[in-house]
Amino acid sequence: MQLALQLWQSPYVVELSTTLLYALDMSKMPALYIGHGAPMLLDDPLWTSQLREIAGKIERPKAIVIVSAHWESEPITLSNSAANTPLVYDFGGFDRKFYEMTYKSPDATEISDLVISMMPDTEPVYQSNRGLDHGAWVPLRVMYPDADIPVVQMSMPTSDPAKLMELGNRLQTLRNEGVLVIGSGFMTHGLRYLRDWHSDAIAPTWSSEFDAWAAQALAAGDVDALTNFKELAPGMPYAHPTVEHFTPLFVTLGSATSPDIAPKTLIDGYFMGLSKRSLLVA
Repeated sequence: MQLALQLWQSPYVVELSTTLLYALDMSKMPALYIGHGAPMLLDDPLWTSQLREIAGKIERPKAIVIVSAHWESEPITLSNSAANTPLVYDFGGFDRKFYEMTYKSPDATEISDLVISMMPDTEPVYQSNRGLDHGAWVPLRVMYPDADIPVVQMSMPTSDPAKLMELGNRLQTLRNEGVLVIGSGFMTHGLRYLRDWHSDAIAPTWSSEFDAWAAQALAAGDVDALTNFKELAPGMPYAHPTVEHFTPLFVTLGSATSPDIAPKTLIDGYFMGLSKRSLLVA
């Protein structure tokens, strides 16, 4: 099956949370790395307004392919492509309302088949009955609340940055067909080291230093430094005791037209001391 082609020719503007403006002239959908956060971020007016702003400043996608920190599985596996895809409530201790939320997206068989066709024969892709986890449905509920865009979640088959960039590169062609590629994680995620879960006033040093380092490396297009973050980044391993919330970034960078061109920062700042820096690549 082939998704109908639609090339976006008009320049559009992405507005940062810091009020900076960037004029972007793009002939295909961008790719995003977004901080999805916990379900309770759905009650945060700043974060939700920022995500809505992102969705409002880019063309409406024909479909969405998303990789989340919360699904690590090898070989590559795709989520349930049937209409009204179920959700995975992969969290505990939250208000009951979060376990009653739905996101009844339409049939995604066409985009699933297209993703499968882009993978080499040596790397089979499996179809599953798994629903969308909160790394996917939480931000999508904010960005596209009508749930009227086909969504496919892809498992993250490795934590190796180079291999994830190769995976992202295979997905780059989807962007020419109006498909939005999203890596969903969090720029810092040292939950176990947070002392105050209710304050954004002061980020821990390990969080702010890692975030500043990552921002500088991204601005310089220094992919080599980013791929060696475990050895080079300050704040490690506290910023990422496990790396699954940072590594979706490499799927996004891999799907960029040129990974060494600086992405645009769409959201910065902190939530509970963790960096929610979110990015757009051309």
